[in-house]
Amino acid sequence: MNIPNILTVIRFVFVPFFAYYLFNERYTVAVVLFLLAGVTDVMDGLIARKFNMITSFGKLADPLADKLMQLTALTILTIQGIIPLPVLIIVVAKESFMVIGSIFIYKKVNFVVQADWYGKFATVVFFLAIVLTILVRSVGFANSYSNIVVHIAVIIAVVSTLFAFFMYSIQFRKLTKKSN
Repeated sequence: MNIPNILTVIRFVFVPFFAYYLFNERYTVAVVLFLLAGVTDVMDGLIARKFNMITSFGKLADPLADKLMQLTALTILTIQGIIPLPVLIIVVAKESFMVIGSIFIYKKVNFVVQADWYGKFATVVFFLAIVLTILVRSVGFANSYSNIVVHIAVIIAVVSTLFAFFMYSIQFRKLTKKSN
């Protein structure tokens, strides 16, 4: 196990602690854990590329750790009535299709699907929207203006997620056509 993979495993370990603090409305601790997870995500990617430590485990586990943290945040924020349910449904549907499509592509053409720029962009935008949402709660700054800013950030995150899904579906079609 190399350093990037250890950092990915650390993100998996963060998830239940993050969930506990977020669910119990200890937003400051939750946002710190979420930010630390984001830092480990950036670090593992940089280290893996710079020192040629890219592994099949990392290709699969890294985005899974990101999505698990993101879905945990969205689920809890939805339960708390902060994020609307349709946002969670859209993200869960997109991620479910992505996992099923990735498995299908791997089995059909033995190709591990990796994140492209639009997937990374959507992840970063959602990361920022979640951080903003939690930060507004952590500093007790939830007023009508901050709620509008949070809603706009979440809408932009959903749009970027749908764009990424559209782009990945084009890639999926190309890969499946090649295999026929």
